[in-house]
Amino acid sequence: MSRSTYLIALGSNRRHVRHGGPDAVVRAAVRAMAKKGMKLKRLSGTHHTRALGPAGRDFANAAALVKSHLSPPELLRKLKKIERKFGRRSVRRWGPRVLDLDIILWSGGAWPSRLRWKATRHLAVPHRAMAARAFVLAPAAEIAPRWRHPLNGLSVRQMLARLGKSRD
Repeated sequence: MSRSTYLIALGSNRRHVRHGGPDAVVRAAVRAMAKKGMKLKRLSGTHHTRALGPAGRDFANAAALVKSHLSPPELLRKLKKIERKFGRRSVRRWGPRVLDLDIILWSGGAWPSRLRWKATRHLAVPHRAMAARAFVLAPAAEIAPRWRHPLNGLSVRQMLARLGKSRD
């Protein structure tokens, strides 16, 4: 596979024994991604957002544009391995976490194909919930405002603006 560009969402709301607080965890995760062969192109600032559901503490969120020769499933396996190295365990949905890494967009469009995207129970790129999550879109808009969602045609900036209007 040729080199693809990915938009990765990073989040943390738990302290790590070696790396420190959530902001430091996010920075350490970027370094870990680079060690696993993901070439960092751009990194957003860190955004502090309220936790949803039972997660408790607020989150430090960021977005990274990376280049990789891996397919979306291969990249996801590497990201999950990094999460486990940081101490992430399978816990309840929306719970607290040392590190969360999600593939949000891929330069190849939709994964799996556009026709199978809605039906899959596994990895889906673009991330199914991205358009409803300001904590993903705000950092993403800093580094990839014009990147378009391959299925709805809206740019990251447009999705963020629509989300803001729906809250007014």
